[in-house]
Amino acid sequence: MTNKTPLNWKRTFFPVWVGQAFSLLGSELVQFSLIWYLTEKTGSASVLAIASFMALLPRVFLSPISGALVDRWNRQKVMIYADALVAAATIILAGIFWLEYIQVWHIYVILFIRALGSGFHWPAMQASTSLMVPKDQLARISGMNQTLRGAMSIVAPLLAALMLEIFPIYEILSIDVITAIIAISPLLFVLIPQVNQNVGKKAGFSHIWDDIKVGFKFLVGWRGLLYLTLAATVLNFLLFPGFTFTPLLVTDHFGKGVIELSMIESAFGMGMIIGGLVLSTWGGFRRNIYTILTGIVGLAVGTGLIALAPSDNFMLAVFGMSLAGFMNPIANGPIFAIMQTYVEPEMQGRVFSLLESMVSAMMPISMVIAAPAAEWVGVRGWLAFGAIGCLVIGVVGFFTPSLVHIEDNRGKYIA
Repeated sequence: MTNKTPLNWKRTFFPVWVGQAFSLLGSELVQFSLIWYLTEKTGSASVLAIASFMALLPRVFLSPISGALVDRWNRQKVMIYADALVAAATIILAGIFWLEYIQVWHIYVILFIRALGSGFHWPAMQASTSLMVPKDQLARISGMNQTLRGAMSIVAPLLAALMLEIFPIYEILSIDVITAIIAISPLLFVLIPQVNQNVGKKAGFSHIWDDIKVGFKFLVGWRGLLYLTLAATVLNFLLFPGFTFTPLLVTDHFGKGVIELSMIESAFGMGMIIGGLVLSTWGGFRRNIYTILTGIVGLAVGTGLIALAPSDNFMLAVFGMSLAGFMNPIANGPIFAIMQTYVEPEMQGRVFSLLESMVSAMMPISMVIAAPAAEWVGVRGWLAFGAIGCLVIGVVGFFTPSLVHIEDNRGKYIA
């Protein structure tokens, strides 16, 4: 497999990347604003749960289909149309707010449409990155992406909270349209390489189903990539609930309030920013898998410190959270670099979407199991369980030949 990129790749990639950064900011502002509106107007946990489910549904059930279509369609156009769809849905919702006709179900529908657009956009962007960026720079780009997400986790909620005090919500929603235009504009003027061999061919349901099966066969046939995907899925199962329960840890165990909650959550974001910057500068070990496994072990240590922090040592939990945040991009960034480097370009939409579907499915499953478990063993107990599981995965990974040699034993395109 070859990965031919132009010598002036930065002129193509970075305008697109900056545009997508603006789009991400707009999306985060909208997401925070809508969730806060539902919280303030309904005060219902059920409403928030349904809203989260509507935003998650396309990622779990439709990702394999969107991945197959992304591998058939022009990915540059997919990103343009996906951004435009999200912007159109958001401006309609802004109009409903302005007319004061808003109902909760309107927000559910828009959250679903936004998630659907993201379900097409994300694999198209990831698959396009491998064609725009030299393979020896992919780990650094992944580090930049992790840094960006860490920064957004801090900046977007603060900015959204400030704007909600000043502007009506429909004006905040309108910002997402502006950021979408900024994101789409570079895509109209750059040329992203395309390898979609099936473009223009008939794409009925049977063809799409065949493409999905090929994606599964590819994943199963490459044992190292299968193990890595399963590890990422289990890690999400182990860690997602514990970090979701952080407010309960702060109030019930440490006896602290909202200031301390913002402190410990900001610590994760700051750690993620620093970890992303380190990865983007360093690039990781020569074998990306060693970087990933080191990050997983580091996640276990950080999570363990949070679990072990006594009630009179809140700062130890803050340090553990910052360490977990730092290790998050170290563990996650190279996963995308491996896929972008070694998965055939015409397969990447399906492979990325399968990863997204499996990892996302763990969120509701883990919460269903973790909620009663945390009632029994406490939040610290679940965090300790997650830390031990994370440590086992990281250590065992170093002694698993299929994982260690994942970058040598690549999968085969099964037509």
